[in-house]
Amino acid sequence: MPDVRLASPQGKWILFTTVLGSSMALLDSTVVNVALPRIGRDLDADLAALQWTINAYMLTLAGLILLGGALGDRFGRRKIFVIGVVWFAAASLLCGIAPNAGFLIAARALQGIGGALLTPGSLAIIQASFHPDDRGRAVGLWSGFGGVGAAVGPFVGGWLVDGPGWRWVFLLNVPLALLCAPIAVRHVPESGDGRAHTRFDVLGAVLGALALALVTYALIEAREGSVIVVLTAVAGVAAGVAFVLVERRRADPMMPTDIFASRQFTAVNLVTLCVYAAFGGFFFLAALQLQVVVGYSALGAGTALLPTTALMLLFSARSGALAARIGPRIPLTVGPLLCAGGMLLMLRVGPGASYVVDVVPALLVLGLGMVTLVAPLTATVLGSVDTARAGLASGINNAAARAAGLIAVAALPLIAGMGEEAYRSPGAFDDAFGRAMVVCAGVLVVGAAVAFTTVRKLPPDCRRPECITHGSVTAPPLEGQRARGRLA
Repeated sequence: MPDVRLASPQGKWILFTTVLGSSMALLDSTVVNVALPRIGRDLDADLAALQWTINAYMLTLAGLILLGGALGDRFGRRKIFVIGVVWFAAASLLCGIAPNAGFLIAARALQGIGGALLTPGSLAIIQASFHPDDRGRAVGLWSGFGGVGAAVGPFVGGWLVDGPGWRWVFLLNVPLALLCAPIAVRHVPESGDGRAHTRFDVLGAVLGALALALVTYALIEAREGSVIVVLTAVAGVAAGVAFVLVERRRADPMMPTDIFASRQFTAVNLVTLCVYAAFGGFFFLAALQLQVVVGYSALGAGTALLPTTALMLLFSARSGALAARIGPRIPLTVGPLLCAGGMLLMLRVGPGASYVVDVVPALLVLGLGMVTLVAPLTATVLGSVDTARAGLASGINNAAARAAGLIAVAALPLIAGMGEEAYRSPGAFDDAFGRAMVVCAGVLVVGAAVAFTTVRKLPPDCRRPECITHGSVTAPPLEGQRARGRLA
């Protein structure tokens, strides 16, 4: 039975180190966007290299996050968490000293591996360590403080880019890890899952990541229209098909395909793909638009985007409570439509745009839409499967959201007609940004239509989310298994 009390010194240290570790990965999912123009200028990188700077991290994180959670269950959550923190810091150091764009992209891929190890472990540690009477509050504090980190991330990133330089966006992780890892070793009790499988679905993880990598490469390099790009796209689709076949036939799959027998679970994941594809594309391009076209500094761009995460922090819990009363169908329909309206309002954000008159209204409408849909989305995922599989369902949904953002960052510049040097030309980028916002709005409308036609009221006895406060714009909150004694 977990016995650590939240008010005890050990409980406070556990909460501190898990928040610090998860915040490292969460910050790097958001702060790098505001640094992209400076990275491109300093490393003489084209738009494709900037896309890979974001996607290399998202690729390994999305592809390996389910495996990272399984490794923690088997070998010890504290051990894998600490390895993830150290790995993440080492990769961050490589990012900070990168001499060219290729080196930076490779280091970002390594960073994503560290993120996949530490992200699921931080929540699992809290659930396995705290006394049942304190666990709900501990999870709430963990998600709340993590949301605060997500909110201040772009601001901190902008300040670092305009001050000591973009390299410190990555180098800052090193002292944070030097603080986090020793505290975890000293104060966090080791835990695992005695029911964990003896074999790992490494083949499934490799095929999933390979499919994402090949498709992403094909989309980013599609401007060339070469035979290699076509072959890569075909190979990516083939790897995706092989992934599904392997997962259907393995005794211990990373992603059991029978979980999609629930029509509601399948439907809400389709909504997730639409919503987070739009979010991923928006936040990638909006940070560039504000700097390249409107003329903001990195700090100004980071600060300008704060209203969305601030609204989520303030009202996500209330949105979840409302959805519990009225059901998820209306929030999951109205939310994406509000987000689509916010993105269409961004069409007014061009040269000479006023922050108060043009930028703020768009971000407020977008933020209200995100508040409306994110908490009900998580509740619907958890309520669509058996309680015993709720943690798995959340992990799949979280990975799907990250994969959607990855594909969007790769595909949206191509769809919008952005050339390799578009971010160096305010006029060309502004034109393409407008087309991209229309595409994002259209994808959100599709998501709303899917929700309206497929999502139904949840059963009254279904699993409810524990992470009710959420501020991340890159993925829905990650929910773990409920603890069963010391081993769960």
